[in-house]
Amino acid sequence: MLDNQKIASFIVKKRKEAGFTQAEVAEKLNVSFQAVSKWENGTLPNVEMLVDLAELLQVSVDEILSGREKNGENFSYSKAGVDISYTDAMKKEMAVYLKSEDERVLNGLGPFASLYNIDFPEIKEPVLVLKSEEPGSKQKLAMEYGYSESICHDMINHLVNDIAVMGARPLAVLDTIVCGNAEKETIKSFVKGISEACKENECALVGGETSIQPQVVDKGVYILTSSVAGIVSKSDIIDGSAIKEGDAVLAIASNGLHTNGYSLVRLLMDKMPQIKLEKIEGETFIEQIMKPHTPYYRAVKHIFKNSGVHGMAHITGGGIEGNLCRIIPQGLCAEIDLSKIRPLPIFSYIQKLGNIEEEEMLSTYNCGVGLNIVVSQNEKKQVIQAIDEYYDCYEVGVIKEGVKKIQFKNHIIW
Repeated sequence: MLDNQKIASFIVKKRKEAGFTQAEVAEKLNVSFQAVSKWENGTLPNVEMLVDLAELLQVSVDEILSGREKNGENFSYSKAGVDISYTDAMKKEMAVYLKSEDERVLNGLGPFASLYNIDFPEIKEPVLVLKSEEPGSKQKLAMEYGYSESICHDMINHLVNDIAVMGARPLAVLDTIVCGNAEKETIKSFVKGISEACKENECALVGGETSIQPQVVDKGVYILTSSVAGIVSKSDIIDGSAIKEGDAVLAIASNGLHTNGYSLVRLLMDKMPQIKLEKIEGETFIEQIMKPHTPYYRAVKHIFKNSGVHGMAHITGGGIEGNLCRIIPQGLCAEIDLSKIRPLPIFSYIQKLGNIEEEEMLSTYNCGVGLNIVVSQNEKKQVIQAIDEYYDCYEVGVIKEGVKKIQFKNHIIW
């Protein structure tokens, strides 16, 4: 329990020891004189001001909230780099993003674990679909160029896409943020981004973990991961087993690199730093490569019950060949006509800039294809029309007999 009067007396004491007047503190922290006066009369500073006030008075947030200075000879968790009082206060402020209107979410911030009601009487033989994801090296670029909120959309969209291609409805997401030090505004932007991305994908952010590891992760470095639980009826699982000879292979357009191939991008940026501000289709190179991963759930959920949809593949690292092959049954081959693929300008730019061979581009990037759908010829037109309501969808191949699961023909027209 916080003792407001004890905290107020401690603030007064440390201010005087530092030789500041209330007016000087107000000026240095860019707050009103009245605010400082209130702090010294028992009104607690908000979380946003605690760190700045502690730094000005040369104490820790933990010392302010406990109302006493720790003995310099004693060891403490805050001296090791983890200020529990501050992080607890910060978590309470983040609780607004964990509020959910989903009645299946039975509790909020505070309990040891999250509770979610999985009673689905309309689903026969319910199967949980589980997946974890992280946004890869793109998150390093995100922190360098101010895309901390956007990278959370990358992570959640990628995560949900991976279960959506199996016909699953996303239910709940748990996130983990590992950092060397907890910067309030950065953490806030992460939680806000994750929460908004979950809503966009029609699922709930039910909880997670913020782990401060100053001895493991450098100050200013953040590592994001998340996990999702989805649900699907056993009879409605889309896993490629229904794929047959003659089926059409469709492509759903991506909006750019999504979350793959950034190690190669960073190499190009290191070798040719001038490209960062190059304009491609009216946007800078950085703006182009930092577009968040396309969320496909709202588009593909409308075709889950279509019996002609035999398989879906999320095109991520490894490109079409490395992902579509995962759903093609033995003895069949997806013949992809590369000349039908519609590469985005950013891929053409990267290919020409780095003089990158087509095979390398296809194994590193999605090249404009974010999702593949394998569908019967009878249902092809209906599926294309349904997806076209959201994203560009077109035919790129056909299923044939063959030993090699993926076979390319012709070349991409860059």
